[in-house]
Amino acid sequence: MNPAIIINITYIVSVVLFAIGLKMLSSPASARKGNLVSALGMLLAVIATLLTKGLTFQWILVGIVVGSLIGVAAAYFVAMTAMPEMVALLNGSGGLASVLVAWAVYHFAPNSDIFTTITIFLSVLVGGVTFTGSVIAWAKLSEKISGKPFLFAGQKIVNFLILGAILVCGIIYTMHPAANYPIFIGTVILSLILGVLAVVPIGGGDMPVVISLLNSYSGIAACFTGFVIQNTVLIVAGSLVGASGIILTQIMCKAMNRSLTNVLFSGFGSAVQKKGTAVQGEIKPITPQDAYLILEAASSVVFVPGYGMAVAQAQHVVRELGELLEANGADVKYAVHPVAGRMPGHMNVLLAEANVPYDHLVDMDQINSNIASVDVALVIGANDVVNPAARHDEASPIYGMPIINVDQAKTVFVLKRSMRPGFAGIENELFYKENTRMLFGDAKESVQGLVAEFKSS
Repeated sequence: MNPAIIINITYIVSVVLFAIGLKMLSSPASARKGNLVSALGMLLAVIATLLTKGLTFQWILVGIVVGSLIGVAAAYFVAMTAMPEMVALLNGSGGLASVLVAWAVYHFAPNSDIFTTITIFLSVLVGGVTFTGSVIAWAKLSEKISGKPFLFAGQKIVNFLILGAILVCGIIYTMHPAANYPIFIGTVILSLILGVLAVVPIGGGDMPVVISLLNSYSGIAACFTGFVIQNTVLIVAGSLVGASGIILTQIMCKAMNRSLTNVLFSGFGSAVQKKGTAVQGEIKPITPQDAYLILEAASSVVFVPGYGMAVAQAQHVVRELGELLEANGADVKYAVHPVAGRMPGHMNVLLAEANVPYDHLVDMDQINSNIASVDVALVIGANDVVNPAARHDEASPIYGMPIINVDQAKTVFVLKRSMRPGFAGIENELFYKENTRMLFGDAKESVQGLVAEFKSS
């Protein structure tokens, strides 16, 4: 059989596996298998590509060895709590790869046809923005730089001017590509700068949307690169990543009551310009011993995890407490807000890593429908996503954002280190509610205290 036919058939199988794997990733119960199915599809795609004539295999082998070592090291040594930073770097790596491949094609074949020339430009533009934008996201998440929004006067105008300059460079470059190498280099540099300026105005608390968007960008860049090198499977895989990333970004925006336009044109998560109405009430602290007495009598308990759980690495003791509550006869659920944490699905990943049963996880709409019947809601490190002000205070910066209505539960325990406000910079009404008790301290230590009380009873 003709080798070209074999390669194309293998690519088709790979695409089918990508689609199946992506579908399986939509459910926590099948996500791991979906990841393996997608990985198998990529393996077949790589093998098929290696059958292409004219490749220099010694450099390919070097790349495989180096990449495999980095991947294995990352899998074993990167903590689950550092997954958002890892995802940001992986997005950036995809963007950088697209830039380098497009650059190499242009460097060695500057007189390509107009279609290839245009896709080279688009690959560099999207890939460059993805790379530096992802690096900034990684730096914010890992606290290498401040997670607060960085704003300056005329920032949006500057961004639009840079984008306009890139488009002008693109037009000039595509008209005479062989004679405009400096223009091409200028396009690369401006794209990298635009990536930085597009992400620095976004606060660390809004990273779920940013990471999802950058993930989409990396797929779009890969798709353009597929057109550059005329590789069908890369076009399809990039399209799948790009489309799924955009859909997820829209879901994230809806969960935060933000528009996609607001994300695309920066200013997202900027400093709060208005404050909500003054919070009335009194803080009521509670000890682990007293909290245990209430939990011990509860017939239904809902855990609401947030970024504080990730910082404290409390997911394992939370699962242990959940098991003790179940053994005591309580119905236990874990309610996850769509934007809790620092990346899409952050809390789901941590709870899965702690082996929390998939059927115990419920989404915001599911829990809100019967939250009034819940005996105890344990809020572990979440803040703005449980603030009742989002429902009624039109002066609040989070007004209109869908939240988990834990304040409607019979009793609420809030585990926090201090009264420090969340990302929105406002006080949380929940903390002052009559049915709320504050369990101050490190989340992991607080939950361990509750576990100790159950075990000693």
